[in-house]
Amino acid sequence: MKKIFNSITSLFLLAVLFLTGCGSAPSGSDSGLGVIASTTFLADITQNIAGDRAQVKSLLPIGADPHAYQAAPADVTLIEKSDLIILNGLEYEHFIESLLENAKGEAVVIEASAGLSPREDAESEHGVDPHMWLDPNLVITYVENIRDGLTQVDPAGEAMYKANADAYIAQLKELNTWIEEQVNVIPEDSRLLVTNHEAMGYFAERYKFEVAGSVIPSFSSNAAPSAQEMAGLIDEIKKLRAPAIFMDTADNDTLARQVANETGVMIVNDLHLESLTDGAPAGTYLDMMRHNVSRIVEAFK
Repeated sequence: MKKIFNSITSLFLLAVLFLTGCGSAPSGSDSGLGVIASTTFLADITQNIAGDRAQVKSLLPIGADPHAYQAAPADVTLIEKSDLIILNGLEYEHFIESLLENAKGEAVVIEASAGLSPREDAESEHGVDPHMWLDPNLVITYVENIRDGLTQVDPAGEAMYKANADAYIAQLKELNTWIEEQVNVIPEDSRLLVTNHEAMGYFAERYKFEVAGSVIPSFSSNAAPSAQEMAGLIDEIKKLRAPAIFMDTADNDTLARQVANETGVMIVNDLHLESLTDGAPAGTYLDMMRHNVSRIVEAFK
């Protein structure tokens, strides 16, 4: 069996427990397989693979900004009852480190991004860009890692996990084709993105956009730009004539509005980059991506 758990701290490695499979399918109740994911979109992806053998829960609530999230005591309890924890990895889940220190349970920890090569930035808080899920082609690796993690803690479900993973990968490929069709209406030399923070690098690389700048020059929305960086971004937007500043709904738009007032560009502030919604328009990861692409393409018309 391929072991693909890759914890972000040595503490995680100490927390790994190799479980033997049970003969019946987990019920998803307290007596069944306990699976949690750090974010809502990871929980949705994992649920598609787990099917009815587990009820996957998200540590972060809908709409929460992972860069600013403050852990609650209930989160520790959730971790202690878990058999499997799904993380994005790449230094994304700083909020979970204290939870794991306080939790007494033992769980297998899977980093969904394990095996992928991240974009690096020595000046960033994280050092690497964790936002790989905004390229659905990279999410195929997420699915494979999650499938293997579920199989590790529940070998009896291997056939189901494989079938569900294969079906979901097919949907990811269909999503990629759809995104390419939508983006192709924008001339390549016009595909300029200005974002609130540096979250869309993988999306830009895949679909041939140029990230002209970010209001917050960091992979984290908690960072703060200098006056010089703000002035430089304003000059760049004016020079390149970028159409909009693209933001997540959870982002503080104060700085973005300052830039918009100086440049005359519009703000698209209803993207969902790091959290799902309770129903439309981003109730699932697939819906989240379709919504974001639709809003981006509309801004270029």
